[in-house]
Amino acid sequence: EEEAKSLAMELSEKGGVENNGFVQNEAFDDKETDTSSQEEMPKPCTVDVDPVAEEETVLKPYAGMPKEVLLKFSSQARYRVTREILFWLIIAAAVALVCATIAIIALSPKCLDWWQAGPIYQIYPRSFKDSNMDGNGDLKGIQEKLDHITYLNIKTIWITSFFKSPLKDLGYGAEDFYDVDPIFGSMSDFENLIAAIHDRGLKVIMDLIPNHTSDKHRWFQLSRNRTGKYTDYYIWQDCMEAAGSVIPPNNWVSVFGNSSWQFDDVRKQCYFHQFGKNQPDLNFHNLDVQQEIHDIIKFWLNKGIDGFSFSTVKFLLEATHLRDEPQVNKSQNGETVTAYSQLYHDYTTTQVGMHDIVRSFRQTMNQFSREPGRYRFMGSGDDEKEDIEATMMYYGTTFIQEADFPLNFNLINMKNLSGNSIFEAVDLWMKNMPVGKWPNWAVGSPNTARISSRLGKEYVNVMNMLLLTLPGTPVTYYGEEIGMENIASENVSEEHVNSILLLVTFPGKSPMQWDGKVNAGFTEGNSSWLPVNSNYQSVNVEIQRASSNSTLNLYRELTGLRDNELPINRGWMCYIWNDSNVFVYVRELDGLDRTFMMVLNFGQESTIDLRAIVPNLPSEAVIRLSTHFSSAGKAVSTELIKTGMGEGLVLEYKTAKPVHTMEAFQGKCFVAEKACYSMALNLLYMNC
Repeated sequence: EEEAKSLAMELSEKGGVENNGFVQNEAFDDKETDTSSQEEMPKPCTVDVDPVAEEETVLKPYAGMPKEVLLKFSSQARYRVTREILFWLIIAAAVALVCATIAIIALSPKCLDWWQAGPIYQIYPRSFKDSNMDGNGDLKGIQEKLDHITYLNIKTIWITSFFKSPLKDLGYGAEDFYDVDPIFGSMSDFENLIAAIHDRGLKVIMDLIPNHTSDKHRWFQLSRNRTGKYTDYYIWQDCMEAAGSVIPPNNWVSVFGNSSWQFDDVRKQCYFHQFGKNQPDLNFHNLDVQQEIHDIIKFWLNKGIDGFSFSTVKFLLEATHLRDEPQVNKSQNGETVTAYSQLYHDYTTTQVGMHDIVRSFRQTMNQFSREPGRYRFMGSGDDEKEDIEATMMYYGTTFIQEADFPLNFNLINMKNLSGNSIFEAVDLWMKNMPVGKWPNWAVGSPNTARISSRLGKEYVNVMNMLLLTLPGTPVTYYGEEIGMENIASENVSEEHVNSILLLVTFPGKSPMQWDGKVNAGFTEGNSSWLPVNSNYQSVNVEIQRASSNSTLNLYRELTGLRDNELPINRGWMCYIWNDSNVFVYVRELDGLDRTFMMVLNFGQESTIDLRAIVPNLPSEAVIRLSTHFSSAGKAVSTELIKTGMGEGLVLEYKTAKPVHTMEAFQGKCFVAEKACYSMALNLLYMNC
C-alpha cells in the first residue's frame, strides 16, 4: 500500500492525471475483505495530457460560450470582416428601402377621396321608407334599407333636410337647427342611423340651408319682439300698411313671386324673405348670425356627419342700399312686376362678401378634417342656370378652398334631349371647370320631374349609363335606379287630395317603390303622405332585383364597372362624336392599353362608322355593357355601330395609341385627377 501511494505521487510529479473513478470506502472493514479480492481490484491509472493541446481545446468557439471567450474570437479578422460586411449591407438595404418609399410617395398620384370614388345617393327621407306605420318616411326607415344602398355599390348617402320644421315648405325652413323633426324620429334615431351607416363603411352628408329659418324659429320670435342681440338677426325695414295692403321698401320680388317683404303685426315693420313669407331671411351682415351657423355646423359634425350640402347660399347677402332691381322689360309698368323672372337680381344674389362667408364655412369644416380618413365634404347647391362662371366660383381659388364642388344641374336643365344637347351640357361644365377641380353630374333631384317623366321611359337606362361613365362624382336621386315616374294627379285618391299642390310643385317626391304589396312596401300603415305611383307592381326594387335584365341590375353593373376599371374611375375623357342622335366619348388611362368607348343614343336609330373618325381604332370591339342586355359580350365592327332609340353601349378594346395623345383630338380631352399606370409594377404614378 505504501508502494502504491509512492508510485501515484511519482506519476503526479511527472504531469500525469490520477483517475479517481473509483475510490475504496475507508470505512470498509479490512478484516472482511478477501485478500484475493484486493489483488483483483483495478489499480489507479494515469493518462499523459499535453498542456498546449488542452489550452487549444478550451479556446475553440462553442455554443453558449461566456462573454470573455466570445470577445477573444470577435476581434479575429474572419469574424470582424464578415460582421462589417453584413452591417453595411443592412444599412444600404435600409437606405434603398427609404429612398424607394419616398420615390413611390413622390410619384404616386393623390388617392381619390371618398366623395370622389363613387356615386352619391340622395334620399328625401319622408318618401324613402316608413318604419312606424304613420305614412311618413323616417330615419329608422333609411336604416332598414341600408342593404339596398350597399347592393347598388354606393358608398355615400345624402339625406335632405330633416330639421324640426312646420313642414309647410317640406322642411326647407328650420324651426330648430339642433333637433330632428318628430315626423322623422328622434336624435337617438339619428345617432343610431349614423352608427349603422359608418359600420357598413359608408359616408353620410346632409342638407343645410343657412339663408333663412321658419317664422316659428325662436330667433325670429325674439327678433320680432326686439329682444337683445336677436333684434337684428333678420332683415327689418320700415314699411306702410294701408287698406290691407303693404307698401314695400322697394320692388324686390321673392322666388315664389310677389313682393319679398312681409309686414309683421308684432314689430310693425316688414321683414325680408327671398322665398315663402313663412321663411324670413337671416341677416348675414350680422356677425352673430354667422357665428350661429358655424355653431350649427360644429354640432352636426360632432354628431358624426361626414359633410354638408349648403343650399341657397347665393341669397345670403343683400345690398344694404335697398335700391330697386332693374326690370328685364324696361317698358313694363313697375307696379305689374310680380314674377321673379321679370327682374335682374343684381342686389339680392351673389353680393360682395358672400363667398367669404361660404369659405368661412369651409374653414370650420376643415377643423374636423384633420383626422386621417375623416375628410369632411362640402358641396354647394345653388343653380345659377345660365351663369356658368358664377357657378364655378364656388370651387374657390387656387389658394383659397371653398366647396369641393358646386352641384351640377346642366343635365337636368336641358330644354330638349339629343346627342348634341347632351354634349353641350357636358362640355359646358368641363371646359369652364378650373384646372385640378373635380366634376359632378346629376340627372334627377327632389325639385324636378323624374327622368322617365321628363325625358321618357326609353331614356332611363341610357341616362344612367351616361351618369355613371362620365368623369367625376355621379349623384343619383332615390328611385332613378329603378326608373320611377312622377305620379299623375288623376291617380290621387280623396285621402290625398290635400297633396295635389305638393305633387304639382314637387312631382318627384312620391314614395319609394320597394315591392308589389300594398303601398309598394313603403309603409305598412293604411296610407302614405303622398300616393304611391299606380305602376308600383311592375316597377319596384323586389321584382327588378330578381331580373338580370332590369334597370336596377344595369345600374348595379355600371357602378361595379366604375369601381373596378381605372379608366372609368379616374381616367381621361375625350369627345369622339356627337350629332342629333348620338354622343360618343372614350375613357382611357395612360399606360393602360384597355380603352372604353361609350356610344349613347338620345335620339332616333343611328349607324356610325367610328373607324373613319378615330385613326388606328381596332376593327372590332367587345360590348362590355349594353342597355339591351342580350348584346353584352358580343363583338361588333367599329365601322358599323348601330344603336336604337335610348340604346347605350359600353365598348371595350385594346390600343397602343390612346385618343388623348392624338393631335386630332387636342382640346377635346379632359382629366381631373391625372394618373398613369405601370403594368410592370402594377401601380399608379403621376409623371408620364
